[in-house]
Amino acid sequence: MGLKVSSSLICLTILLAVSSIVSAVNITRVLEKYPEFSTMTELLAKTELTPIINKRQTITVLALSNDAIGSISGRPEEELKNILMNHVILDYFDELKLKALREKSTLLTTLYQSTGLGQQQNGFLNCTKSNGKIYFGSGVKGAPQTAEYITTVFRNPYNLSVVQISMPIVAPGLGSPVKVPPPPPMSSPPATSPKKGAATPAPGPAEEEDYADAPPGAAPETAPASAPSDDSPAPAPDKSGKKKMAAADEAEPPSSASNAGLSFGAVLVLGFVASFAGF
Repeated sequence: MGLKVSSSLICLTILLAVSSIVSAVNITRVLEKYPEFSTMTELLAKTELTPIINKRQTITVLALSNDAIGSISGRPEEELKNILMNHVILDYFDELKLKALREKSTLLTTLYQSTGLGQQQNGFLNCTKSNGKIYFGSGVKGAPQTAEYITTVFRNPYNLSVVQISMPIVAPGLGSPVKVPPPPPMSSPPATSPKKGAATPAPGPAEEEDYADAPPGAAPETAPASAPSDDSPAPAPDKSGKKKMAAADEAEPPSSASNAGLSFGAVLVLGFVASFAGF
């Protein structure tokens, strides 16, 4: 009987050990999969917060991209450590849980509050819902709520969640505040292209181009006239042609009369010659 109890206890111990290993938090292993958070991974190691975070069983890390964390990366190490501890929530939150919050504003406990150094609630964060968006800010009264929720990067339900926010949260008393980045400039609408029928191309001066290519003083070449076909009608004569034809008609009767006179004279001569030959 005692052997059965001891074997059951051994199995239970092994099961608990395995489950604790499986559910253990390893923030470095999670963040190293995302190059955009490499600076935050380095700063957590530099401030020796990595082993402290990994000891926690339930935690939410508010992650900052390399661009966003640049505004605090150059601060003194102790100040940087306190600021980063305020980005570690001692509870599990992912997108579903954040959107399911019924209260308009919810107070969240951070790792900095667990140190006992918090004053005037600067170890707490405020989670606020406004116009369908979620914002984070310091729990100090009057502190700005400007860090906007972007997305849930990683989630291991009820153990570890990595949530990306837009900018660092610097609580009053932990350092100088971070200025809110200006909104991106609005891009002007693209210019509308003119309709195809609206623009009419200017007629190209073909003759002027031909003249321009010709040497100075040279007359432009003219294309030879095509010979009319048999079936094509004859071109109508112009007025000058009519005048010439009329003049020719008037000149024709005298030339016909002179030809008739010459023929009659030749007959008379032949008659006289024949009569003299008879004598």
